Amino acid sequence: MQNTLTTLISRQAEKYGDRAAYSFKSPGSDEWVDTSWTRFDKEVGQCACALETLGLQPQQMVAVFSANRPEIFVTDFAAYANRVIPVSIYATSSADQVKYIVKDSSAQIIFVGNEAQYIIARAIAHELPSLKMIVTYDDVVRDHDDNTTMTFKQFLQLGAHAGENCRREVRRRSESATPDDIATLIYTSGTTGEPKGAVLTHYNFNEALRLHQETLTELSSDWVSLSFLPVSHIFEKAWCYLCLLTGIKIAINNNPKDIQQSLREVRPSCMCTVPRFFEKAYTTIIDKLNRMKGPRKWMFKYALKIGHARNMKYRRLGKSVPALLEKQYQFFNRQVFMPVRRIMGVDRGVFFPTAGAPISPTIVDFFHSIGVNIVIGYGLSETTASVTILPHTGWELGTVGVPLKGCQVRIGINNEIEVKGPNVMRGYYNKPRETREAFTSDGWFRTGDAGFIDEKGELVLTDRLKDLFKTSNGKYIAPQAIESKLGEDPFIDQVAVIGDQRKYVTAIIIPAFEALVEYAQKKKIEYRSIEELVKNSEIRKMIEERIKKLQEGFATFEQIKKFTLLPREFSMETGELTNTLKIRRPFINLKYANEIEAMYS
Repeated sequence: MQNTLTTLISRQAEKYGDRAAYSFKSPGSDEWVDTSWTRFDKEVGQCACALETLGLQPQQMVAVFSANRPEIFVTDFAAYANRVIPVSIYATSSADQVKYIVKDSSAQIIFVGNEAQYIIARAIAHELPSLKMIVTYDDVVRDHDDNTTMTFKQFLQLGAHAGENCRREVRRRSESATPDDIATLIYTSGTTGEPKGAVLTHYNFNEALRLHQETLTELSSDWVSLSFLPVSHIFEKAWCYLCLLTGIKIAINNNPKDIQQSLREVRPSCMCTVPRFFEKAYTTIIDKLNRMKGPRKWMFKYALKIGHARNMKYRRLGKSVPALLEKQYQFFNRQVFMPVRRIMGVDRGVFFPTAGAPISPTIVDFFHSIGVNIVIGYGLSETTASVTILPHTGWELGTVGVPLKGCQVRIGINNEIEVKGPNVMRGYYNKPRETREAFTSDGWFRTGDAGFIDEKGELVLTDRLKDLFKTSNGKYIAPQAIESKLGEDPFIDQVAVIGDQRKYVTAIIIPAFEALVEYAQKKKIEYRSIEELVKNSEIRKMIEERIKKLQEGFATFEQIKKFTLLPREFSMETGELTNTLKIRRPFINLKYANEIEAMYS
């Protein structure tokens, strides 16, 4: 059996030739530049020969520490051709995190993106006995005593000048690759404890990609996908590999902060993303709707009713749409929905897979009503991305879909979701105890997520087991459900629900600062700083009223009784968020201990 990833680029180059494989906008440039499959294959070949020339042996590892850019894909596929294992590190990782992963994996080479990442690599290199070389994707200013670093251009030149014996050895390695070879390690983001490297084999990727192609029959080589999430995230990595396998061109977005501009420039057919992207888009649109007046507001609201009826009551269920409703929808689609989608940059969008955290059914309903096809799924690093995905028709709001063919899902002790299938990892690298604990005695992977399977066979997530907590009154709380609901509000940006072993539930809330400032101006609230604004009694009263309304569907014991507004957002850099944008609850509990205690005093 041939490994899908080992020769993927060379096979696609034969098929597509000068057609664009990916596009990229260089820093400081406004132009997206295409790279052909032929050139992509050539660079992969040069990179593969460079790895062999420098002595990398099969199943040894290299680390890739960079934000999204084309060189990552070149490095990954050159490694696969050599039976070498590329290990991704998030571009925002700290020196300690990078050191841990390079040390744990015994990486021989670290590929870094920019100057900041080079500085980190240099600072920790002396503590890493396995590390022999740093390769920089950017032309950085090197330390005066640095004789173990080269640029990626120099690295490719090394491969370009390699002899026929080198190329023959790379071919031999490709031909001898087996499905049991390790393809990559995906290190968990470590919301609690130290990261663990999930061992994903080529067999895992072979099967995961096959299952996705069989399930997502609508994928087309004519599409363009915008790569937005970090490629170090299994969701983005597996999605990009699926795009390359399908012949879909990838537009590589380097900076997550540029995503809105990139969307409007690329106008992709598809893009995998996380709920937070759609939460922010939803609150922006709803805020603008609330500020509309007269006929415009009425028209938008009526259009939403038509969109909901057509897309949720008929199309979602696979029913034919009545002629009059279809005619009304097409009118409002042209006059209302298409302009909104065009402003977002999703007017050509066909398919938007979304996973990584719970998303409010209200938001999913809204975007489907205006013609944005959010496709909810569920998966983990340990399962080579997707386990479940919404079916084309008949799916229910609030679920994460049905298992892919070949994947099995069951509910275990404490409602824990358990998975078995060809996409499930081999185990955690260098961690036999953690590997044993991750599997049941009969071989099912324990996801750590709680949920249930509804009467239609669709999976419903309730929360992360480690996030679930119990109040001192013995009531269990699922914080993500509350956080997801509050995320619908245009004045609320981020939420961390608190209450483990406490008398009642509280929350630390990061308001949407632009909306807050605009509200203050409208109400003529005077303030000298954001710190002063979030403490203002009128602001607190307004937020309190909105929270009360949003929580009407929750039991009394689940509802937030007190809250603290913070003047700055949670971020990866300040430690409150993981690299996959999940809340690090233990860190938040520690960092904001004083604020939390004040809510219970």
